[in-house]
Amino acid sequence: MINKSSAIFNFFQNSRFTIIFFLLILPGNINAGIPSPHSHFGFKPGEDYKLFKYEPLIEYLEKLNAASNKLSMKQVGYSEMGKPLYTVFVSSEENIANLDKLKNINRELALNNELTSEQQDSLISKGRTFLFLAMSMHANEVGPAQATPDIVYELITSDGREFKKILDNTVLMIMPSHNPDGMNMIVEHYDKYKDTPYDGSRMPGVYHKYVGHNINRDFITLTQSENQAVARIYNTEWFPHVMVEKHQMGSTGPRYFVSPPHDPIAENVDAGIWNWMRVFGSRALTEMTEAGLKGISVNYLFDDYWPGATTTSIWKGVIGMLSEAASVNLASPIYIEPNELRTIGKGLGEYDISINFPKPWPGGWWRLSDILEYEKQNTFSYLKTASIHRKEILKFRNEYCKREVKKGKNKPPFYYIMPKKQHDQSELADLVNLLNKHGIKTHQLKEEVEVENRQYNPGDIVVTLAQPFRAFIKEIMEEQDFPARHYTPGGEMIRPYDITSWSLPLHKGVETIEVNTRNLKMEELLEETKSPYSIQTEKPKEYEHLLFTATNNESYKAAFKAMHKGLAVYRTKSSFEYEGNRYPKGSFIIEDHRNIDDVLDQLKTGPTFITNINVETQQIQHPRIALVESWFHDMDGGWTRYIFDTYNISYDALRPEDLREENLLNDYDLVIFTDESKSVLLNGKYERNGRVIIPRYPPEYTKGMGSEGHENILTFIDNGGKVIAWRRSAKLFTGPLSFEKDDEKQEFQLPFRDISDNLANEGLYVPGSLLKTKIREDHPVTLGMPETIGVFHRGSPVFATSIPYFDMDRRVIASFAKNEILISGYAEKEDLLAEKPAAVWLSKGEGQMILFTFNPQFRASTPVTYKLLFNALLMN
Repeated sequence: MINKSSAIFNFFQNSRFTIIFFLLILPGNINAGIPSPHSHFGFKPGEDYKLFKYEPLIEYLEKLNAASNKLSMKQVGYSEMGKPLYTVFVSSEENIANLDKLKNINRELALNNELTSEQQDSLISKGRTFLFLAMSMHANEVGPAQATPDIVYELITSDGREFKKILDNTVLMIMPSHNPDGMNMIVEHYDKYKDTPYDGSRMPGVYHKYVGHNINRDFITLTQSENQAVARIYNTEWFPHVMVEKHQMGSTGPRYFVSPPHDPIAENVDAGIWNWMRVFGSRALTEMTEAGLKGISVNYLFDDYWPGATTTSIWKGVIGMLSEAASVNLASPIYIEPNELRTIGKGLGEYDISINFPKPWPGGWWRLSDILEYEKQNTFSYLKTASIHRKEILKFRNEYCKREVKKGKNKPPFYYIMPKKQHDQSELADLVNLLNKHGIKTHQLKEEVEVENRQYNPGDIVVTLAQPFRAFIKEIMEEQDFPARHYTPGGEMIRPYDITSWSLPLHKGVETIEVNTRNLKMEELLEETKSPYSIQTEKPKEYEHLLFTATNNESYKAAFKAMHKGLAVYRTKSSFEYEGNRYPKGSFIIEDHRNIDDVLDQLKTGPTFITNINVETQQIQHPRIALVESWFHDMDGGWTRYIFDTYNISYDALRPEDLREENLLNDYDLVIFTDESKSVLLNGKYERNGRVIIPRYPPEYTKGMGSEGHENILTFIDNGGKVIAWRRSAKLFTGPLSFEKDDEKQEFQLPFRDISDNLANEGLYVPGSLLKTKIREDHPVTLGMPETIGVFHRGSPVFATSIPYFDMDRRVIASFAKNEILISGYAEKEDLLAEKPAAVWLSKGEGQMILFTFNPQFRASTPVTYKLLFNALLMN
């Protein structure tokens, strides 16, 4: 167990400032009236078995804000469940008084590529290094948020000369909890089961309104309000120079990880970013170890090639880093035997002294208070480094800006052009607005122009790369080519930590042309797009109906909203032309109504207003939907709820055990199974390689649907119900199946199977990539879809169909291409997928099933496949 003396004492005890520090650290009247964490919470943060919730945390920081001129709190947004989000600024009194001026300096250094040397020097002399910490976005990683009161208190009450110098040179920005909704969920769960046999158990469900752990997979698409607030801080508002995303990791490895990361790293990121990470990480490793903390690791496990986490900021000139502390059971201490210590992944082959791990922790008791001490020492080290290198860091930020803009003018690609005429115009509008959220300027053509032998029209969108965030533009607009690195020459490849494709145009289905020749004439024809960007048609005084094309995702949003409002909604039974425009089969017609403005006000693409039309239609009704979400941190279920809420789709959320109830058909038309394992859904247990693993959830959450629930689902289908399932849950319907019908056991096997294990044995490996897929025309599930798309796939499952018998049938509604299957990302032996089914429609008895081998709504980042899901919901 580590020494519990003052974190600042530990930090400085080995420096040449020790004597001065001791003389000046004693608090005087200047700190009178500043409450300590213990006096506010009633316990010392980090104490065994004690956690505070979000509201007491904010109340304490507000007390400090009222009592000290070294602190300022600013609200920066709201959580998905409506809690206010704050950033706390800690610095010298002078810096706090001049925050607005310092903010403007940050902006100039980050975005102004035309500063003269004199102007740059002047701003640097007046500027301060801003260090931004995002705490506990994963709410079960409680340490960073619980450490915040002590960090802030010690900073504003410590008056040593060296520490005063640090605060004079730096501004610390802390988001006390990146995920306050989840923070409260975790604390409430912990308190409920504390002092029971299930003390320290996992919280059932996701610790967020929607996405749980995947809150850290959203920094390209920015769908969640908490992430939008964080992104605004470094994209468009405060432009901090250094950022740390604070996490926790497993309990049995190193005690703490600091930057730099392990390979592979992103090739579009400036070399200086990686070098600065090493400066900060090396000093932290040294200073934390000198302070008596053991088990600090660098270059371990965590890579940095993918821009989906908070550290997406590194593509934008920010020295963005990750920290990871070894976990306890929330606030319950754990004892770790030496033989239980091990390493996993990259950077450490064994748990022993290494250049990446110079002083291993020997084992023993590990407590929440230990995590807090490591967090404080790490924060103080980063502040000291930011202070020492203030001028260099600020100069680097502006020189980075200048380099990126210059590169955008002299090195291809020079532009990405998105024609205004798109298969899905709503996704074009969404992409333009998303780029603006990222601090990227977009432009429209004012006149026709020819570029690289292609004609472009007024209104076409142009993204120039001569911008300070050029690296990010290129990263998210181009197709991905995974930076394959190997442990040894010709040896094993270093596997990716997460996915390998994130190209926004490809994932959205937006046609985008990369231009590799600079065109000065075109640059003269550009005007900046207005924000928010929309493609609207003027509403006439007289009209009878509103027409929405089936090719736009927003049309489905309008249709579901209209049905929710009680408006009549129809789908066309054939394609047709209206006023020179072609509308595909399945387009929506909505009758005008006094509530129609409630439907339109969400949209960025307008409908066609019509008076009369000669096309056959069918009225549609909103189906009664049951969405099955397991208790086992079912992030995919949460993402599905997010998509449904965003698109105005009504549903009931059921747990697997709810399916044991009979007569599903009385309450629902449709049951959806998202990406969850068959063993969890059926039995409430994990199963790996044939081995059952007992989950760490309280027993009331580990029931599963059981055989009776499975039979109820099969009976539901046979009697006319509809089921949609994707990825792992599709295995619920493979192999021999049976249910009771008319007092007889009916046994059957649906005419498809999963062949992914066989393909994996032959070398198939797809770690999350975009694969070319052919779409079956004129099927109810594929209405509004183009002929070919990229499907985000992870290599499993892969279907094969067979000739049906009895009362069953099947159709392949999507299949992988024959050649050039990989569009973006990384894959091995992808040719094994050639022409294999990617999605199938099945019938059994009076019911239907739609099964996908991929997540059609993967992390709300694959709009190109949304319509497959929406059509499946509406299929009659």
